[in-house]
Amino acid sequence: MRVVIVTESFPPDVNGVAHCALQTARHLTDCGHDCLVVAPATAAGGPADASAPCPVVRVPSLPLPGYPQVRVALPSRRVAAAIAEHRADVVHLASPFVLGVRGMAAAARLGVPAVAVYQTDLAGYARTYMGAGEAAAWRRIRSVHSAAELTLAPSSAALRDLRAHGVPRVELWPRGVDTVRFRPGRRDEALRRELAPNGELIVGYVGRLAPEKQVELLSGACALDGVRVVVVGDGPSRPGLEAALPGAVFLGRRTGDDLARVFASLDVFAHTGPFETFCQTVQEAMASGVPVVAPAAGGPLDLVAHGRTGLLVPPRDADAVRDAVWSLTADPALRAAYGAAGRAAVEQRTWAAVGDRLIGHYTDVLAARKAVLAA
Repeated sequence: MRVVIVTESFPPDVNGVAHCALQTARHLTDCGHDCLVVAPATAAGGPADASAPCPVVRVPSLPLPGYPQVRVALPSRRVAAAIAEHRADVVHLASPFVLGVRGMAAAARLGVPAVAVYQTDLAGYARTYMGAGEAAAWRRIRSVHSAAELTLAPSSAALRDLRAHGVPRVELWPRGVDTVRFRPGRRDEALRRELAPNGELIVGYVGRLAPEKQVELLSGACALDGVRVVVVGDGPSRPGLEAALPGAVFLGRRTGDDLARVFASLDVFAHTGPFETFCQTVQEAMASGVPVVAPAAGGPLDLVAHGRTGLLVPPRDADAVRDAVWSLTADPALRAAYGAAGRAAVEQRTWAAVGDRLIGHYTDVLAARKAVLAA
């Protein structure tokens, strides 16, 4: 099968869209499929793709004003040319918004079926950044995804939202997790002593530091006796968060085995953002054997079994986050039980298993297209 992945983000970017696109390309290549990635150019340029599992075509891009870590593709003929030259059987659109819309249009002109993967809660972002515009965001989502042969939603909540807003032909496709990299055995006592020299229990957040993540909700946890909050990630909100979270340790961006070591060295993982269509960091914490506190909204509803692998709290409620963290820090046996149950829950959610499901979706789309053409 010849597949072109058109993605709004790709490594060296660090985010859920980039990571999922990379793992998808890796699995397709490992399975013998001919894969090509089309992505926005990075600030560093092409050499960043030397370790990519397949060829990568970079489209000129500019940094998003006020958020330079995010780059937006500029109009370019490279998208259509790449799809045509690769002789794609399927075009995979990862979180289509700007570049993905051009990929969708090119696929339609070339008669190639497109599978769109919904990954970003644009409506939630509209509320966060503009205070309005949710209806317009859903019109955009509906318009883009309605043109695809199939839309894949990462969670039950996302599936319901898409269907409720009129997006047709939606199926569930969750995310995988690297259970070899993220595992309890990565726990590092030397790192723990460095982060919490007085033996504090370590409560961690991992992710972008941006307004929609609402990391400031950890302020109550920072005030708890015997607790050290550790924040991993970077973004435009970092200066404000350093002021809002007194005593917290900010580690900046961490990746690979270094990130896995941090995850496994936590006592509790706390996620605060209410706009997650999936929430990969929750799954990585569970794979690391760490109990989770997360909002009862979006993707975490599928991932966290309340009272078994962690605790779900009302979204945007700093007191609820603080109380959940305190209940876990005060009970080592409960933390251990939740952590073990979390690890067991994700052990079969490998990227290979998830990738095989994706190939099944491609196969179904191609069969349906063939049936239409034969009719």
